Amino acid sequence: MRMGMSELLVIFGILVLLFGAKKLPQLADGMGKAIRNFKKGLNTDDDINVTPPQMSSSSSAAEVPSQQASQPVEHKS
Repeated sequence: MRMGMSELLVIFGILVLLFGAKKLPQLADGMGKAIRNFKKGLNTDDDINVTPPQMSSSSSAAEVPSQQASQPVEHKS
């Protein structure tokens, strides 16, 4: 099923009524950028760095839990 010229004009008229004539160029520009970024994302490799960032020695020492908290608690009965 193909769309004819009359159907396209009706869709364009509805778009003008919904968004206004001044917003249509901005809408088209946003759609073009979205499609361009989507195509670029499909063509590039997924090189995502999942390694955690290195911490300095002063900040890592403060985050280490104490040994008393990690030892099991013994209950005397």
